[in-house]
Amino acid sequence: MPQQKQFKVLLIGDSCIDEYIYGVCERLNPEAPVPILKYGRKETKNGMAWNVRENLRAFGLEVYMLTNSEKITKTRFIDEKYNHQILRVDDERPLKSMESLEYELPKEKYDAIVISDYDKGFITQTKLFEIVFNSRCPVFVDSKKTLLPESNCYVKINENESKLLKSKHDNLIITKGSKGAEYDGITYPGENVSVFDVVGAGDTFLSALVYFYLECGTIEKAIPYANRAAAISVQNFGTYVLTEEDVNLLRGH
Repeated sequence: MPQQKQFKVLLIGDSCIDEYIYGVCERLNPEAPVPILKYGRKETKNGMAWNVRENLRAFGLEVYMLTNSEKITKTRFIDEKYNHQILRVDDERPLKSMESLEYELPKEKYDAIVISDYDKGFITQTKLFEIVFNSRCPVFVDSKKTLLPESNCYVKINENESKLLKSKHDNLIITKGSKGAEYDGITYPGENVSVFDVVGAGDTFLSALVYFYLECGTIEKAIPYANRAAAISVQNFGTYVLTEEDVNLLRGH
């Protein structure tokens, strides 16, 4: 695929820190019927909207980001012997909204706006609709909310979220894991790969969807690339950022 201009993207969303505590479970706790994890090591990664940002940047996009300053931490305890998550502990507090922080959207021109909304409070319902309807460039929405704008944007949600959606949408993309993604009544098949971890796969799909939409010009051409990017993500453990090798592979596919 020929080299194009560097696209500029505005990313808005909730972000967190993903912690991974790795160890080995060799025996049960005598105090309760739960395994004891013998501590081995800890890894810390940027999660939620930060993961979207890192994957957008992996494609060479210039990203300006608006996100929460409050700290959300998701700590996962992993038995390395079987790559099995035995527990997740979420440490989070209510987030201050964009309105209360008086965040103004930058006046610069962007090639796309990406909304990564985990519904933690940073993006209110009102603000979500306002951003979408006032935008003069393509908008991509990935949201946990059940009421979403019905037009003027692409909405990417998973199959479970689609069942809770209270509104119809003109441009709805439903991701279905290994089955691929559905758009406008057409199913775009997924990749048949070994799945190690689905954490962050939706963020990777979204990032690739945005990039290849800007590169190829249509959502129909972008979705197969996004499926392949998500397939790369699930073959790796933990929150995964596409490498240069991954991106080159996708571009040359």
